[in-house]
Amino acid sequence: MSTGTLYLIPVPLAEGSAQSVLPVLHKEIINAIDTYIVENEKTARYWLKHTGLSTPQSALTLHAYGKHADKDSTEIFFKELMNGKDVGLMSEAGCPAVADPGAAIVAEAHRRNIKVVPLVGPSSILLALMASGFSGQSFSFHGYLPIDKSARAKRIKELESSSEKNNHTQIFIETPFRNNQLLEELLRSCGPATQVCVACNLTAADEEIISMPVKLWKNKKADFHKKPAIFLLYKGRV
Repeated sequence: MSTGTLYLIPVPLAEGSAQSVLPVLHKEIINAIDTYIVENEKTARYWLKHTGLSTPQSALTLHAYGKHADKDSTEIFFKELMNGKDVGLMSEAGCPAVADPGAAIVAEAHRRNIKVVPLVGPSSILLALMASGFSGQSFSFHGYLPIDKSARAKRIKELESSSEKNNHTQIFIETPFRNNQLLEELLRSCGPATQVCVACNLTAADEEIISMPVKLWKNKKADFHKKPAIFLLYKGRV
């Protein structure tokens, strides 16, 4: 018996954005399968409904792989796939397996020779990079920077130096309630000509993307408290 296909199904980033960021193909696929591997069951059910699911929710099988799942028991994630059923993989938001623990599921699927099909959808990292005006030829995503102030300042200076040396865009995130503190540290640690971009509430009606040198940021009043945001740093030349 041949194995099923693992579809990597992107999740919208903002309320009310499903129809504008996901192609029609998504609706066709989610209505052709009834089994999902998801980071968060509640979130997955919500977005399946708003993406156009016609299958009754009670008929779905959802396996959770998030932080509360048993990392030592992944066999259940692949039972249906190994028996020939197609399965969808969904993150909490954005593209599965990108800055997301679902990467481990994809890696195991490849080890089992299961076909993996990535679907088009929003990635906050790439959307922010596209809108920043920074180098898209060479870039890195670093996840979270250190929480400790001195360690964070040191890391920012390292990223700034690397960006200048390699003409490289540095991308990172912060817990939303610490966004303003991170921005303040960037403005303290970086040189006046270093470029900083903050892309906030991407794809939402109140989306805000600000990209400018540190010297101009210091004269701007900005509040990103408790808003999902991507931070980009660039000291190079496009």
